[in-house]
Amino acid sequence: MTGFLRRWAPWLALLVVVVVALSLGAGRKNSHPTVTQRVNHVASQVRCPTCRELSAAESDAKAAAAIRIEIRRRVVLGQSDGEIRAFLASRYGRDILLKPPASGVAGLVWVLPVVALICGAVFLGVMFRRWKDRPALHPTDADRALVDQALRG
Repeated sequence: MTGFLRRWAPWLALLVVVVVALSLGAGRKNSHPTVTQRVNHVASQVRCPTCRELSAAESDAKAAAAIRIEIRRRVVLGQSDGEIRAFLASRYGRDILLKPPASGVAGLVWVLPVVALICGAVFLGVMFRRWKDRPALHPTDADRALVDQALRG
């Protein structure tokens, strides 16, 4: 039984961490956001056309205020966040979106970290298995004699 626990304990601990993380992430209550919350959410996902380093939600520029007004108008009309972002991208160009679309070459930005994480986990699993399967080193009489000689001398 001890060998079983020693062998599987790290994997069981990892499984517990993953399950807890997924349950916490999935357990969020998605209440219906207010119009202002939706406007702020969409505005935080697009750039200010004037000051490119800020989102439309953070900027005080007139262009950002105009974008927020347009977003509010479209939210009230019942458009989805995706439809509003698509409209803004068609009007100002794809560069206005702070989050690149997950398609084509830009999709690599989202896929590569996951692939790297999986490859790293597989690599660690293989290395741990090799390390575990390696025979234990037992000192010979000659090794003991060398150690004794070094200690005496």
